[in-house]
Amino acid sequence: MQKIGEECGVFGIWSPARSDLAFTAYYALFALQHRGQEAAGIAVNDDGVFHYHRDLGLVHEVFDREELTKLGPGNIAVGHVRYSTSGVSNRSNAQPVVVKHIKGAMALCHNGNLVNSYELRSELENAGCIFHSTTDTEVISYLITRARLHTGSIEEAVNETVSRIHGAFSLVLMSPTKLIAVRDPHGFRPLCYGKCPDGSVVFASETCALDAVGATLVRDLKPGEIMVADQNGVRSIEDHCGEAAPSHCVFEYIYFARPDSIVDGASVHEARLRAGSFLALEHPVQADVVIGVPDSGLDAALGYARQSGIPYGIGLLKNKYIGRTFISPGQAQREDLVKIKLNPIAETIRGKRVVLIDDSIVRGTTSERIVRLVREAGAKEVHFRVSAPPFMNPCYYGTDIDSREHLIACHHTIPEIAQIIGADSLGYLSVENARKIARSTILHDTDYCAACFDGRYPTEIPSETSKDRFENKIPKEWIEKHKRKDS
Repeated sequence: MQKIGEECGVFGIWSPARSDLAFTAYYALFALQHRGQEAAGIAVNDDGVFHYHRDLGLVHEVFDREELTKLGPGNIAVGHVRYSTSGVSNRSNAQPVVVKHIKGAMALCHNGNLVNSYELRSELENAGCIFHSTTDTEVISYLITRARLHTGSIEEAVNETVSRIHGAFSLVLMSPTKLIAVRDPHGFRPLCYGKCPDGSVVFASETCALDAVGATLVRDLKPGEIMVADQNGVRSIEDHCGEAAPSHCVFEYIYFARPDSIVDGASVHEARLRAGSFLALEHPVQADVVIGVPDSGLDAALGYARQSGIPYGIGLLKNKYIGRTFISPGQAQREDLVKIKLNPIAETIRGKRVVLIDDSIVRGTTSERIVRLVREAGAKEVHFRVSAPPFMNPCYYGTDIDSREHLIACHHTIPEIAQIIGADSLGYLSVENARKIARSTILHDTDYCAACFDGRYPTEIPSETSKDRFENKIPKEWIEKHKRKDS
């Protein structure tokens, strides 16, 4: 099914009491699995000695009890689940990135995308650095280790590196003695700080991971903040706070985050209910039942039903046992893939005018198949509603949209899209209301990035934008230079 790709999930724990941190990280990554299903990894710090394992697959595919036990005891651990928005999906791009350095080892986990990674990597390669992966995370690790050579501490090296990297980055990293969390000055990606009853300090992409390990949310990291946890306690470095206007990704609330998470002071579940409510006000229709496309369309459908007064129904059932390893059928059977993942409940749909709520339309192919599925179940009418505005622009901050080429809204009007997907009517959430869905205690409507909808980018657009920009590409200027030499 064609959906927007999730980003990544990061987790870190420093504990004065626990010895089973590999298992703790494992539970947290399970809670963050929705943020990345391509690869997973955990690194454990045992008094300065790092043991780590990472591989392609879901968390339960990469780790079993034996593998977790081999990671051994330790007082610091970091973990990562990956969806590739920079660099292809292969084992060498799995995280954490582990660096063995003269100043001490480091393990780094990253969620987001740098907009100046191409320039930084070119600079580092020209200086003799050799890269083993094609992710911008390795660029960050090089900058930190180089800065470490002339700085007094790892946090000073991180602080210096934050001045050089631009774009979206929520980082969790560990040195032999410290756990460090970093959030970029725009605050694109979420990152929160929590504590456990035993004194353990936890950093995670979402609060659902804190819940999974028995931690209580203390607060979200401020945009630009660096937090350090070690035997001396927790301290904050705010040198980069206030360097940029807040630009939190609004799509976290629409799709990425789990509905039971609290992101920057706002309930994701409540935000999706509000998105559905706004949709009902913006695009009312006479209908008999409102149903949502599992999973992230369900809350918005409930919000639409409450606002409109149209009954809410369970109309589509998702097969929860299909994971990343599901074997896709051959080309001739690809049309049936939606039927394998989703099955209609005919009793809810048959003979009724249906409002069908989903979180997005990307290419339109999946939406067309879902509409067809609902019609085949007996719907008299299908009115498609989307709890996000139309995707009109690439995202450079960690969402898997790197060009306008395959975005249906860039090439067709809304009535044309409705006809293409086979819906009787189509309505999108407005950009204005998308900015209002999160009832945050700390953010304003203007603090959200909606560049994929309105084209208002908070940073400069990167010079190289393709997802595979580091995949065995030889720069044209290098080819021309050596052609001249050979001639």
